[in-house]
Amino acid sequence: MSIEVGGKLSGKVSGITHFGAFIDLGEGKTGLVHISEVSNSYVKDINDVLTVGDTVEVKVMSVGDDGKIGLSIRRLQEDTAPKREERPRAPRKEYRKPTVQSSQKKQSFDDLMSDFMKESEDRLLSLKRNTEGKRGGRGGRRN
Repeated sequence: MSIEVGGKLSGKVSGITHFGAFIDLGEGKTGLVHISEVSNSYVKDINDVLTVGDTVEVKVMSVGDDGKIGLSIRRLQEDTAPKREERPRAPRKEYRKPTVQSSQKKQSFDDLMSDFMKESEDRLLSLKRNTEGKRGGRGGRRN
């Protein structure tokens, strides 16, 4: 059996830890589904979703040089979900800042994390600019 990134496989849950589940893929190969890759929604306790002996369909996300295989159940579900037809939209005339109502729409975890990282980097850059000239104590800036 050839295990390639992007491939879809079937396996049995052979072990569960607090960070994910080990999936027996057969032929002595085992992969890990991280807890964040089990479901589209937040999973506090993986035992609520999977039990040892369950047969699951997984997508291969990575195959390491050391033989470690990264798997995902969530991404396989996303790939097989029916796609919505999108209507063409009229272009927006101006940019408006998101309001509380628009931010309440559900976003994927990846989108939320991306937004958080961008805001964080902007704040750190601003803080760095504001403190650079203040180092050195009395006498103002030194060259």
